[in-house]
Amino acid sequence: MTTYVYGITTASHPALPDGMAGVGDPPVTVRVLKKGRLAAVVSDAPEGLRPKRRDLLAHQAVLAEAGGAGCVLPMRFGSVAPDDDAVTGVLAERSEHYEERLRALDHKVEYNIKATHVEDAVLRRVLTDNPELRAIAEANRQAGGGTHEQRVQLGEMIAAAVRAQEAEDSVLVQEALEPFAAAVGVGPESTGWLANVSFLVDRDAAADFVKAVAGFGESQPHLDVRINGPLPPYSFVEPGPAVPAGTGRGR
Repeated sequence: MTTYVYGITTASHPALPDGMAGVGDPPVTVRVLKKGRLAAVVSDAPEGLRPKRRDLLAHQAVLAEAGGAGCVLPMRFGSVAPDDDAVTGVLAERSEHYEERLRALDHKVEYNIKATHVEDAVLRRVLTDNPELRAIAEANRQAGGGTHEQRVQLGEMIAAAVRAQEAEDSVLVQEALEPFAAAVGVGPESTGWLANVSFLVDRDAAADFVKAVAGFGESQPHLDVRINGPLPPYSFVEPGPAVPAGTGRGR
């Protein structure tokens, strides 16, 4: 039977409730495997597991229960090992890494921030900030819209200006919020978002971080800023691309 892994914690972590249910239909029972100073929160892996809503919520519920009693390194949904021995073998092999991560992430949560442009507002912004674009747009307007070539030229210039604004705003999102975080992890690029950034925040500073996000969004009306959290610190289990944040209150 393969083993489903929810997260990794310390061997001294408080016990989970007896008979706690995990993923699967019917739900399988969650248990704990220990090796040295570490432990893994696991269950048997159901056959044919898929990212259905019920199972996604069950995965999150196990992490929430375990995380409420102490730091847990969350695994992504669908993390499966060949068997229990493989799990404890990884705990032994990577014990130094996991113990360092548990210390670094203790009492911290993750907030993910995504931002995109409000189309009309960003068009107004690039025209306001670019006298050349304004002059060409006005000349075309006075000429009844301009020739086809002039309209194409203007469209290409506006598109380039919007792309430049996207690059600028992507940096702005991170720079504005990193003083309130302990670490920052830039997520993979995806269509539809100009920024996809995760922030590691001390639980005691979470209210300040949320307030800072709201204030930033109000100060940048051309941006649609969305916050998701608090979350288990998925983006910070591996040091990876995460970088230290500025000297802010979240430190």
